[in-house]
Amino acid sequence: MQDSTSGDARLALDLALTIRHDGHGGVADDLTDSEGLTTWVRSHPDALPGAGASTADAETLAAVREVRAAVRALFARAVRPAAPSPADAARLLPVPEALARLNAAAARVPTVPVLHWPDDAEPAVHHHSAHGDHDLAAVLARAAIAFLASPERHRLRACHAPRCVRYFLKEHPRQEWCKPSCGNRARVARHHERHKKSV
Repeated sequence: MQDSTSGDARLALDLALTIRHDGHGGVADDLTDSEGLTTWVRSHPDALPGAGASTADAETLAAVREVRAAVRALFARAVRPAAPSPADAARLLPVPEALARLNAAAARVPTVPVLHWPDDAEPAVHHHSAHGDHDLAAVLARAAIAFLASPERHRLRACHAPRCVRYFLKEHPRQEWCKPSCGNRARVARHHERHKKSV
């Protein structure tokens, strides 16, 4: 199946997925320090301007973590009435605060549309900083806003397999989990639960 996910959706989802299951029953955070953010940014060279040469500092880390908290709170709102990810269900930002944070981050650097039209491709518009500056938090906030305002938002789900804390985009009608291993864990857990009740 061809991936039909937009770049904005993929970037917003990837940011949210920097909070993940650690493999030992807990939750891991890939953005605990500047090095973690630098590694994450460099893994997105096609989506983030200057990703290959980027080195995050403490100020950028704090701004990106604020955007991520807002994104995860708004993802929780988007999956209602289903439950949000258990990773942060008890500590979500109030929706008005999440919206304010996201909008403030998006406004940090003014942008202008720039038309690109290579000989062998369709024309495309990219938004670039009006002053040549790249603000990572602003780029991420704009991607999240574009995703949350798009029809793709309706495909967003929280995975409720045991120990999973991920969000995912539903690709087909019967998809219930973010990946096959989560589906296997959920089926095993249901089997064990049924077996306990019958004993």
